[in-house]
Amino acid sequence: MENLHYFGAALGLSGIVIGAGLGIGKLAAAAAESIGRQPGAAAQITGAVNLPLFLLEGVAILAEVFVLLVVLLK
Repeated sequence: MENLHYFGAALGLSGIVIGAGLGIGKLAAAAAESIGRQPGAAAQITGAVNLPLFLLEGVAILAEVFVLLVVLLK
């Protein structure tokens, strides 16, 4: 029972990775569909997609760091 926090950290880390992957995939699919419909606006669409993509990746990386800190400091 003393190693139960490792199991919780593994579940949390897997949830983080799955959630970030689904979010990034949905964002990329919407951007690709938008560029397919209006190829002339590809630069504007790409610019509009970059900020939310970077924020989503940043949140996922921070959450992974927090989970690893919990594991290492326990």
